[in-house]
Amino acid sequence: MYKHTRRQFLKAAGFAVGSAGIIGAPLYARRRRGGQDRPNILWITSEDNSPLLGCYGDEQAHTPNLDRLARQGVRYRNAFANPPVCSAARSTLITGMYACSVGLHNHRSKVRIPDSFRSYPEYMRESGYYCTNNSKTDYNYTRKAGEAWDESSKKAHYDNRKPGQTFFAVFNTTLSHEGQLTEQAVSNRRKQGILPPRPRIAPEDVKFPPYHADTPIVRRDWSIYYDNVTLMDKEVGRLLDELDAKGLADDTIVFYYADHGGALPRGKRNIHDSGTRVPFIMRFGKKWAHLAPADPGEWVDQPVSFVDFPATAFSLMGVPIPKHFEGRAFLGKQAGELQDHVFLFRARMDERYDTVRAVRNRRYRYIQNYSPHRPWGQQYSYPFRVMPSMGSWYQAYVDGKCNPVQARYWQPKPSEEFYDIESDPYEVRNLIDEPRHTDRIAQMRETLKRDIVRTRDTGFIPEGMFERLSADRTLYEYAQSDAYPIERIVDVANLAASRDASALKELLAACDDPHPVIRYWGATGCLILQDKASRAKGKLKGLLKDDWADIRVVAAEALSYLGETDLALRTMESIINGKETFATLAALNALDFMQQAGHVSVKRIQGIVKGKRFKDVSGRMVDYFNAME
Repeated sequence: MYKHTRRQFLKAAGFAVGSAGIIGAPLYARRRRGGQDRPNILWITSEDNSPLLGCYGDEQAHTPNLDRLARQGVRYRNAFANPPVCSAARSTLITGMYACSVGLHNHRSKVRIPDSFRSYPEYMRESGYYCTNNSKTDYNYTRKAGEAWDESSKKAHYDNRKPGQTFFAVFNTTLSHEGQLTEQAVSNRRKQGILPPRPRIAPEDVKFPPYHADTPIVRRDWSIYYDNVTLMDKEVGRLLDELDAKGLADDTIVFYYADHGGALPRGKRNIHDSGTRVPFIMRFGKKWAHLAPADPGEWVDQPVSFVDFPATAFSLMGVPIPKHFEGRAFLGKQAGELQDHVFLFRARMDERYDTVRAVRNRRYRYIQNYSPHRPWGQQYSYPFRVMPSMGSWYQAYVDGKCNPVQARYWQPKPSEEFYDIESDPYEVRNLIDEPRHTDRIAQMRETLKRDIVRTRDTGFIPEGMFERLSADRTLYEYAQSDAYPIERIVDVANLAASRDASALKELLAACDDPHPVIRYWGATGCLILQDKASRAKGKLKGLLKDDWADIRVVAAEALSYLGETDLALRTMESIINGKETFATLAALNALDFMQQAGHVSVKRIQGIVKGKRFKDVSGRMVDYFNAME
C-alpha cells in the first residue's frame, strides 16, 4: 500500500532527490535538451463509472487498455467526484472551486459567477498552452461554455496547435453513460457490432451489490453495463494509441478518470462511494517521470477530489495557481500540504430536490442528510426512463420482495450515516449509533461543519432565493459577505435534520428569525418532525404569509401532517400558478410527497396541474402526475 514519505512528497512536489538530500534547483527551472520544457497534458474522461475495472480488482471487468495504463502509471485508490452528477462535477472542475461555493451545485442550472473567476483553460491559454475540449461542457454557469477553449467540439484536437506548442486536451467518452442501457441503445449497438450479441457475462452469473434487488432486469442491466465499460475501454485505448503513434507519449502526462460513479441505481446522484468514488490513473511520459508520486504500477492512497485537479494540472505545467481556487495541487512544484479527507455534496438532481453533505477519508465516510424525510431513491424521470433496473428495483420494493437492505433506498433516510469502507465497501451497515465509533463520528461531524463554513456553502439557500438574495451581486459574492450567516444557518439546519422533537423550541425561534434562510430551515425542521411538531401549527400558519415562496412551500407541507391539508393545497396551488420557477418546482415536489403520505389524492393534484405547461424541469413533474392512475 502506497503511503507518502518525505522523500516521496518531495519527488511529487517536483524536486530532485539524491542520497545527499535535495540537490539542484526545482526541475521546472531546468529546460531539457531535445524536448519541450513543459508537459502536454491529456485528460481522458469517461462517464458514469465507478472503479469497476480490472486494474481496480474487479474480476468481472474486461478492461485491457486501462489495465495497461495502470501498469504504466499510478492508480489513485481514493479519488472522488465532489458531487455525484456530471454538471456539478464539471462545474467544480472548470472553476477549480467547489460548485456549492459558487452556486453551481444544482444539476443543469445557470448561475452567474464573478467575472474575475475565469475557467482553468483560459489561464492555460494565457500561459501558451493550446487547449481543446472534445466535447462535453455541461457547466452550470451563464457564460458561453465553449469560449474558454481554443476548440470545443466533437472535432476538437491537439493536432491543430502551432508547431512545438504544448497542449492541454480533454477527450470525453459517453460510451458508459447510464443512457446507454436503454433497449434501443443496446439494440443499436448490437446491430452495429460494437456490443456482442449476448452479454459477455451471462445475467444469471453476474455479481452485483447487495443493495440491489435480485431481479432478471437488474441482472440484465449489470451484464450490459460491463459490456459498455469494455466498449469505453476500447475508446480509451484508441486515444492512447493515437498519442503513441504521433510520438507524443514521452512528452505527455495522461489523466484518466470518470466524471462520477454509476451508472446503475444508487450510483450516480448518490453520495456514497458508488456515486462519488472514481477510477483515476495518471501516466507520466518519460520526460516527466520524475513528477510521478510513485513508480509505475503502484497505488497512491492519498485522498484527492475534482476540486484539486485544475490546481494540480497548473502545478505540473508551471502555471501559477489562481488565489481563488479552492483545490490544492497534490503534485508538482506548487503541491500543498496533503489533506486527510475530501468534501462531498449533492443538491437538486433534475426535477428532484435533496441536500446532502459528507466527508470521506481513506477508511470512513460520514454523511449528514439535510432532507432525511426524502428517500435516496426519488422518482426521477430520466433514470426511470433509461435504466430498466431502476423501475424493476422499485417494483420489487412495492411488491414487498426486497429485504431490508434493498428496501432502504426507497425509504426516508437516516439523519446521519457513518460507514467503515474497509469492512463494508457497499455501505449497507450504518454505524452511526455504534459506541465504539462515537469519538471518530464526532470528529468527522466537526470536520464536515468546518468544510461547510470554510467554503461558505451556498447549498443551504433554497434555489428559489438565489436571485433575490444576491440582488446585483453574484451568489458567490453574497455568500462571502456578512449578509450570509452560514454558521448560524448550518446550526439550525443540523437541528432541523436531527428529527429531535426536543429541538422544537429552537426551531420555532428560527421560524421568527429575520433571515429568510434561517426561517426556511426552521420550517423544514417542523416538516421533518411531522406530527411531532403539533405545537408549531400556529407558527406554520403564520409562515404561509411569508414573503418568500420557498418558506411557504415548506410550511404548507408541514401543515399537511397537522390536519391542515386544504390550507396546504391552497398555498401550493397559489405558488404553482405564480411565476417563481424554483418555488413552483419545490411545490410540485411537496405535492408528490403529500400524496405518498396519503394527505392528498392523485386526482386532486392532477386538477391543480391541469393545463400547466412548463419549459423547465417542472414540466417533468406535471408529466409524472398526469401519468398516474
